[in-house]
Amino acid sequence: MSDKWIETFRTFGTILVELVVLFLVVAFLVALLQRRVGDERLQRWMAGGTLLAPIKGIVLGALTPFCSCSTLPMLMGMIKVGAPFTGAAAFLLASPLLDPIILGVVWILFGWQLMLGYGLITFVAIILVSLLWGKLGLERYVRRVKVQAEHDGSPWQGLRRESRPAWNQAKSFFKPLVIPLLLGVSVGAFIYGAVPESFLVSVAGPGNWLAVPTAALIGIPLYIRTESILPIGLALSSAGMALGPVFALVIGGAGASLPELSMLSAIFKPRLVAAFVLSVLVVAVTGGIIIPML
Repeated sequence: MSDKWIETFRTFGTILVELVVLFLVVAFLVALLQRRVGDERLQRWMAGGTLLAPIKGIVLGALTPFCSCSTLPMLMGMIKVGAPFTGAAAFLLASPLLDPIILGVVWILFGWQLMLGYGLITFVAIILVSLLWGKLGLERYVRRVKVQAEHDGSPWQGLRRESRPAWNQAKSFFKPLVIPLLLGVSVGAFIYGAVPESFLVSVAGPGNWLAVPTAALIGIPLYIRTESILPIGLALSSAGMALGPVFALVIGGAGASLPELSMLSAIFKPRLVAAFVLSVLVVAVTGGIIIPML
């Protein structure tokens, strides 16, 4: 077996273990948070006017810097308590794209001007997309996933007594996502291990007017953590890829991935999954076109 395939299988195993552990930990903490805060209080906090709900979703996403896959337990929790759909949509898009780690890495690699441009463009695009989702009534395409109740409405019983039901809810969140996660990570890791940087530069290099949308499309199946894809993007830029396609690749890879899409299919119906992919592509292409102009 070649070193290339060994690296692919190693990548698959590492990503799978990381995502399973991260998902369960995040789901457990979300269950405890919901139990401590209360469903009604969380629902009231997320509520707001036309703009306030998605802005709150973006703020919550920025304060909870998860990768695209580990946003799902929080998203499922929001849906469960009846939070505004536009706020939940904004959180889903903002958490992997606007967390402080990403903004800091963009600043270090590309300068504060591009960091501000990236943050502003992504912020505005997420608000517009979430409002559009609400206007189109896409909430009706959310599946009603059965989740084991983590409490019976009684007051907070303390961390020790609340931990077991919170863990049960975390497992309940995870069960319908096991097979989609396995399929998505398998394909994503294979593409990550099989696609060379030279290919990315060749299809998204300077002089290709389709470079930005092509890079955005490539970024979605190319599952890599955003903190890793940014240095890779810098390497691609040094190898000859234009700055616009680099950012389109980063946004596409961070905003969506095959593992996430597979897992989303367990809670979103196909039309909403398609709307999510299209939205990420639009944000990625828009950012890839505008950011180099700054």
